[in-house]
Amino acid sequence: MEKTESKKNKLLMQILKFGVVGGISFVIDFVIYSLVLTVIKWDYGYLVAGVLGFSISLIFNYLASMKFVFERKEDADRKKEFIIFMLLSLVGLLLNTLVLWLCMDVTYENVGWVRDLTAFFHSWMLSIGITFIANPKELAAYVAKLVATAIVMVYNFITRKMILEKKDDKSE
Repeated sequence: MEKTESKKNKLLMQILKFGVVGGISFVIDFVIYSLVLTVIKWDYGYLVAGVLGFSISLIFNYLASMKFVFERKEDADRKKEFIIFMLLSLVGLLLNTLVLWLCMDVTYENVGWVRDLTAFFHSWMLSIGITFIANPKELAAYVAKLVATAIVMVYNFITRKMILEKKDDKSE
C-alpha cells in the first residue's frame, strides 16, 4: 500500500512540475504568438504565429522538462533523446496547428453562433476597458490557442512519460 501511495505522490509531483514547466513554456509561446499575431495581419497569420511561438517555447520546454520533470534514462544517448523529444514535439506542433485550423477556419468561420458569441464577448471586453484585442476574430484566435495548448499539453505529458522517462524497476 505504501509503494502505491508513494507512486501516486511521485506522479502527482511530476504532474505539478510538468504544469509549472508547461506554464512557463505556455507564457513564452503565448507572448510570441501574440506579438506575431499583432504584426502579421493576413488570414493565416495565426498559423505562422502558432508555429513560431510553439517552436521557440519548445527549446525551453526540452531543457526544463529533462532537468526538472522527467527522470532521464541513465544509458540514454542525449542526441537520440533530443531527436525523440523533437519528433514527439513535431507531432505536438502538427496537432497544435490542426486544432488552431479547426477552431478558426472550420468552427469560427462556419458556425454563426460561435462568431456571434465571440463578437458578444469582444464587445463586453471593450466595455470594461480591455482593448488590446482588436476584433472578434483576433479574440477567436486567442481562444483557439488556449484550446490547442490544453490538448497538446495532455499529449506531451503522456508521450514523454511513456517514451522518454526512465522506467521504475519492478522490484522496488
